[in-house]
Amino acid sequence: MAYTNTRNLRIEWGDCDPAGIIFYPNYFRIFDHSTAMLFEAALGMTKHEMFKKLEFEGWPLIKTQARFLKPTRFGDDCVVESTVNFGRSSFEVAHRLSCNGAVCAEANEKRVWTVRDASGQLKSHPIPDAVLAKFA
Repeated sequence: MAYTNTRNLRIEWGDCDPAGIIFYPNYFRIFDHSTAMLFEAALGMTKHEMFKKLEFEGWPLIKTQARFLKPTRFGDDCVVESTVNFGRSSFEVAHRLSCNGAVCAEANEKRVWTVRDASGQLKSHPIPDAVLAKFA
């Protein structure tokens, strides 16, 4: 099952290096936030609320990959499109950041839904059916 969320983003001065071009680690911050926004759009609750209302202790990143195709600069108005595909206890998100119709960066993430076991350690856990139903 695939679900897509799109959000608008303006590149801020703090995102950029002294040349005014986005500093590449900031793409990963943008994509991480885009994952949270994707879940917020589908579930109708923030990640902060998810900790309180769901059997959920986070979604650690276990694999990522990115391609940087065209620089983005301070003041650019961009669009981030994020698409999720679910497994049993993990999910993959594909992000695409574009500006003026041109793809500037792409990234893929693999994350795991986690809960705490009796000893307090994080462990993978099947994604709740109620969560998956919101993405249908």
